[in-house]
Amino acid sequence: MLNLATLLESSAREFPGRTAVVLDPFRLSYAEVDALAAQVASGLRAAGIHRGDKVALCCPNIPYFPIVYYGILKAGAVVVPINVLLKRRELAFLLEDSDARAFFCFEGTEQNPIGHEGWAAFNDVAACDRFWMITVDPGGPSPIDGTDTLGRLVFEHEQGIETVPTRSDDTAVIMYTSGTTGRPKGAELSHSNLVMNALVSRDLVRANEDDITVVALPLFHALGQTTQMNMVFLAGATAVLLPRFNPSDVLRLFQEENATLFCGVPTMYRALLQCPEADSFDLDKIAGTLRVGVSGGAAMPVDILRQFEERFNVVILEGYGLSETSPVASFHRTGRPRKPGSVGEPVWGVEMRIVDEEMNELPVGEAGEIVIRGHNVMKGYYKHPEATDQALRGGWFHSGDVGKQDEDGYFYIVDRTKDLIIRGGVNVYPREIEEVLMSHPDISVAAVVGVPDDKFGEEIKAFVVPVPKVDVAPEDVIAWARNEMARFKVPRYVEIRKTLPVNAIGKVLKSELRKEG
Repeated sequence: MLNLATLLESSAREFPGRTAVVLDPFRLSYAEVDALAAQVASGLRAAGIHRGDKVALCCPNIPYFPIVYYGILKAGAVVVPINVLLKRRELAFLLEDSDARAFFCFEGTEQNPIGHEGWAAFNDVAACDRFWMITVDPGGPSPIDGTDTLGRLVFEHEQGIETVPTRSDDTAVIMYTSGTTGRPKGAELSHSNLVMNALVSRDLVRANEDDITVVALPLFHALGQTTQMNMVFLAGATAVLLPRFNPSDVLRLFQEENATLFCGVPTMYRALLQCPEADSFDLDKIAGTLRVGVSGGAAMPVDILRQFEERFNVVILEGYGLSETSPVASFHRTGRPRKPGSVGEPVWGVEMRIVDEEMNELPVGEAGEIVIRGHNVMKGYYKHPEATDQALRGGWFHSGDVGKQDEDGYFYIVDRTKDLIIRGGVNVYPREIEEVLMSHPDISVAAVVGVPDDKFGEEIKAFVVPVPKVDVAPEDVIAWARNEMARFKVPRYVEIRKTLPVNAIGKVLKSELRKEG
């Protein structure tokens, strides 16, 4: 028997008084987080949530994310983490596709009223039975009349319940991702997948109870969950939460909290280097406590890596993985030579190969698809058996990423799948955006590609063909899209065309559009 909540429970027994979570002015100990998670579990059980039921969680980096996350797991249920930037239509799709029976949703802010979007989405999905609002004020009322709150759920239920036993191969989390085609698919990650990935991550950075990490990566993403929450809670370390990334806030927390660890994507490291307020902080003090940085999500430019290491006297270790691999698949091992530009070697218990289309392993230096197998690979895509068979064919997970391997066994990412856009380390999937754009009454055809961008690496550009005899302005399309999809998916550039380049069977030639930029 194995339950991912054991990571929290074990540290709560060993370090009950140690600070687990910080979000000024709140500081919660391991014992407090564990007790609150148990109350969530008790409330879920009282609400009729059973082992294996799906429970959605849409919440930023605040203390209630780990409390609810581990509470769902303690109840034997499955966590369905959801991006806080999604809109009603997107939220409703995930609730319905995951068969979620309950939904915890953050109240949000004036700029991002996710609570109202979540409540509307909940009411669009008949099979989702219960809704709890996570309020800004833990004891405060919901901003929507008639909705229950997490605060009341916790207040009304006891702490002393036993965690529901689960098997190691039971699904713990359904992490939504997309290939380069179609709508998002839920990668089923087991308790074993995620416990093993947390153990491997802890050992790779040699994390322990004295470590303090500033958590700027969203916890609803796989990288944040494993390297910034599960790994930290396993080690008995302290997670300093940052609800929204801001480079000056990160530097301030580095200084105030004596941070030792940081995990981010390359755009975060670039922003920290270029922060206008950097000189107002004690950078020497920061450099004296920060010992290791982890980078993932996209390839780190070598010049950024070297500048950051020189300025902050820290070692940056790069890794590689996907939501389907829990996510860490390769990493630079401590004590082994480091090769800037590489994503390291496969982690313990994991194999990676470079193969051609017939699954033949390619020689050193030759580019091909990266395939992965090991304890980190997902069970499959929830309710998508054909996609699962395709992704796991031959007993290996097919990443869709192009890479190569050197003579020392280090891996390098050469390219991504041809249509995938990586904006600031976040995967953006063109077809999903295209489908939404083509739901606009004045748009006939839309094609979305990535274009180079100094700040985010890539930006989103849409080529749009209006319906006959209709004029459409680019700014109107962008304004409309802001109400229909998450902000990070909204095209920053729109070009109106009469036609798009197509091949003999009418398929849009995105390669031509990318060349045109």
